[in-house]
Amino acid sequence: MNFALTVKGSMLEGFYPAGWNMEKIDRCCANSPESIRERQPFWNKQFQPIPCEEVAEFDVKMGHEISWQIRKSKEEGRKVAFIFPAGPMGMYKWAVYFLKEWGVDCKHVYGFNMDEWSDGEGWTLPSDNPGSFQYAMEHAFYGPLGEYSVPVEQRHFATARTLPAYSEKIAALKAEGAELITVFGIGRMMHIAFWEPHFGGEYASDEEWSKETHRIGAQLHPLTIEQNAITSFKSRTPLVSCRANTIGPGLFLQSDYIIGGCDGALGRGMQWQGLSLWTTLRHGPDRWLPSTFMPTMPGKLFFLKELAGPLGAELN
Repeated sequence: MNFALTVKGSMLEGFYPAGWNMEKIDRCCANSPESIRERQPFWNKQFQPIPCEEVAEFDVKMGHEISWQIRKSKEEGRKVAFIFPAGPMGMYKWAVYFLKEWGVDCKHVYGFNMDEWSDGEGWTLPSDNPGSFQYAMEHAFYGPLGEYSVPVEQRHFATARTLPAYSEKIAALKAEGAELITVFGIGRMMHIAFWEPHFGGEYASDEEWSKETHRIGAQLHPLTIEQNAITSFKSRTPLVSCRANTIGPGLFLQSDYIIGGCDGALGRGMQWQGLSLWTTLRHGPDRWLPSTFMPTMPGKLFFLKELAGPLGAELN
């Protein structure tokens, strides 16, 4: 029996996004772990999924990729714009390490945080609040870089005032020859930043959807809230906002290069990101599953090898 069919008529009907084909998503997850890197017709020729044995390897490789792209743009004498996430986070200490070891400063780097917790009007936490993404970035990346850091005026955070200006600022940088690099994790709901899958129902086509650059006070899916309760707030759901300011596909689909990460293993054989990884790599582009567009762009997606599965029932 395929239990994916039992969503209809259950309490979960209307909970999952209307555009999700649960049977197709399940088929994506039914492949053998060894086949996860098999190239798909919709992948960009320069897109690579890269397995990592453990979190330590994952952090080093992602940090190296970020710092290498910063170094490369420096050596080529051009500016570079980064869309940065506040998760995964372990990569930043290694990016700092490599940049300092190489003696490469970030005066040519322009950072745009992809999202931030907010209320319905887009008001965000104070920058000195440990729960804010700005606080996380300042303490994990910008601050530790010291004299090598991104100039303060080139650091942008997703406030209601600043986020709407991202598109114009990034366009101006690209006009000067800068590349746009998006660093990201994949959400449980296959979101990129906090651009949620249920937003797909507001648009008549993928093309219309793909033009949206941002959203203020975006309404988050319950599973996104629970994902963050588990990964960032030690299960304390009341600390997690139900809304956020976020970039949209009109920005992340402009990327010249992407650096993605999936490290959602919880230990003792438990994980939350295997379905998200497989769906991203196998489903094909669909606005109801934002992460499925990422393999269409050049870049790398680092993932913990155990996320490839096999996915299914297991005694713990």
